[in-house]
Amino acid sequence: MNDITFYQRFEADILAGRKTITIRDKSESHFKPGDILRVGRFEDNQYFCTIKVLSVSPITLDKLTEQHAKQENMGLEELKKVIRGIYPSEEQFYIIEFILKFVGE
Repeated sequence: MNDITFYQRFEADILAGRKTITIRDKSESHFKPGDILRVGRFEDNQYFCTIKVLSVSPITLDKLTEQHAKQENMGLEELKKVIRGIYPSEEQFYIIEFILKFVGE
């Protein structure tokens, strides 16, 4: 059973350490620093790695910066567009910062 999923298009960036945060809505704001999470692909729930949560911080879309976009391995406008596509009516988000702990088989 996986604890969190990511779209398959983000798998390579996570495994390479280029994506070090994820921005989620309130339903996934319960993670805490130190949590060790099994990570699966959203499309098929296939496990691909384990991450350690470093921090969880509230944020709104207008407060996102170029630094956040860099941690997501994309540009700021692209990041905002991706978030709006996933969460079209949400205003409050949570940045989950993480590090890669283990790559699955």
